[in-house]
Amino acid sequence: MKRICNGALIVCPRTWLCPTGEVPWTHRRDKGLKRILLLVLLSLLGSPAAPEASSLYELSVQSLGGEPVELSRYKGQVTLVVNVASNCGFTPQYEGLEALYRELHPRGFWVLAFPCNDFGSQEPGSPQEIQTFCKSRYDVTFPLFAKVNITSQPQSPIYQFLTASGKTPNWNFGKYLVGKDGKVIGYFSSTTKPSSPKLREKILRALGD
Repeated sequence: MKRICNGALIVCPRTWLCPTGEVPWTHRRDKGLKRILLLVLLSLLGSPAAPEASSLYELSVQSLGGEPVELSRYKGQVTLVVNVASNCGFTPQYEGLEALYRELHPRGFWVLAFPCNDFGSQEPGSPQEIQTFCKSRYDVTFPLFAKVNITSQPQSPIYQFLTASGKTPNWNFGKYLVGKDGKVIGYFSSTTKPSSPKLREKILRALGD
């Protein structure tokens, strides 16, 4: 192969050096192109995906105040996960959820409330405003967590897990019933009131009563 280096015509194999000992620019260019192609390939493939959770209780979330919360604390309990909003026609369900929580909590039942502004922009408030509203209007004592994305992107991990059950809320106050093992065992729409006999029966069955 013929190359010109420092004005001299040199016949040499592909792996060669100029008399100066430098790697020719053509080789440096080839190496650079290979590096760029490798980076493009890696970017297309993306980073290795994190293992998918097999239980709700493997996930972590943030409290309404912004503190990290490991959902493993609810392992062995029955939970009702609800996407809530302060300015919705279903907002009075807070009252029924609180009554259900106070009655069944001693048996191992929790209501986990996740504010969401995806449906009609009906939860625009700050964490403090949400907390104040829930306490002053409905004396809520069950846990409230940080706002989540359900239909907007990026979807919150907890709703990635919940919607994998095949059910996705289409409005505020959708309710997922989660068993002691962290698996979704039922979904109830916004129109299902917390006092619903069907919902209550399913909760009691999950509690083992």
